[in-house]
Amino acid sequence: MSKKGELIVGLDIGTTKICAIVGEVTPGGIDIIGIGTHPSRGLRKGVVINLEATVDAVKHAIEEAEHMAGCEITSVYAGIAGGHIKGFNSQGVVAVKEKEVRPSDIARVLDAARAINIPQDRQVLHVMPQEFIIDEQDGIREPLGMSGIRLEARVHIVTALVSSAQNIAKCAERNGLSVAAVVLEPLASAEAVLADEEKELGVALVDIGGGTTDLAVFHNGSIRHTSVIPLGGNHLTNDIAVGLRTPVPDAERIKQRYGCAVASLIDKDEPIEVPSVGGRAPRMLSRQILCEIIEPRIEEIFQLVHREIEKCGLNEMLASGVVITGGSTLLAGMGEMAEEVLGLPVRRGLPRGVGGLVDVVKSPQYATGVGLLLYGARQQDGRYYQPRAFTAGFLKDRVMEWFKGMF
Repeated sequence: MSKKGELIVGLDIGTTKICAIVGEVTPGGIDIIGIGTHPSRGLRKGVVINLEATVDAVKHAIEEAEHMAGCEITSVYAGIAGGHIKGFNSQGVVAVKEKEVRPSDIARVLDAARAINIPQDRQVLHVMPQEFIIDEQDGIREPLGMSGIRLEARVHIVTALVSSAQNIAKCAERNGLSVAAVVLEPLASAEAVLADEEKELGVALVDIGGGTTDLAVFHNGSIRHTSVIPLGGNHLTNDIAVGLRTPVPDAERIKQRYGCAVASLIDKDEPIEVPSVGGRAPRMLSRQILCEIIEPRIEEIFQLVHREIEKCGLNEMLASGVVITGGSTLLAGMGEMAEEVLGLPVRRGLPRGVGGLVDVVKSPQYATGVGLLLYGARQQDGRYYQPRAFTAGFLKDRVMEWFKGMF
């Protein structure tokens, strides 16, 4: 674990909200000591489309978190999502130099696995080991110190558009923050809501946010598939605004208060008041009409999730079922709809594994922010893979590592 008293900050730059969560490293783990949120105005489907608006929102969230935590924030782990995210599996193989696997051998085999041709407008975000193979002995999780001649690694690689990752980093840097890493959001959410037993047996994490639905599939303790679907809670709000002819802010309020993903679960005769546009008088409508607008969109989202799970070929191996999280899963009936479409047991995932202000963040909408804290703490433990730091010194460090490996 990192040194006691050290602060780790997760910055969730989402389509609906910007959330900064401050965690302090303690002997027992991580205690949350500050949180700041601010409405997000500069993103669409997880991608920055208005830099100035996003920079301003990040500034307000950071200031609120600093005030609550009583500290100055200088470095963050920032989340990234969007339809441009692509994940795929790869493998690499190297000869073990000293007939015993050393850290340098592990670094070389991971570099070999990531030595793939990708377009110039894309960059590698993560290289995550699935398993190691030594002299045809597979299923090895921890190869360090083992004897062998041939070391092979199977990994999952996540890539993103260079411009999108740079814009996320720029939003933090314009506020005087250094970015320790840009982290895939479903990977961060998995840190906060999934148990090790679920990852071992097989589980799909579905994080439904405002602009995107993020998917991460785990089996045998490691990640097997990642994808980002450019649909989320904001699409529900827009559907309601158009279908009920009401302003978008009122549509969001109606969705949160009266919405349900399964129309058959609510009373058909229950009335709701719907504000009109242009200063017209509000109308009384049946809640059933609202839910009939919501249900098809939720069903579409889970059908797309089901298609992604089938694509990775693990739909029959998810013994732990599906865990749904994210702010949009607070909508009533989400679990029932997910079970109906996916044909798997479903539970709602809440952030765990932290202390301090637990009651404040005990909601699916904070899963990514809390997960970024836990991810940061895990990376600072000095594991195999350090995520790419978006700083000017990154290239210099890589060159120095290469020279040390040569000599």
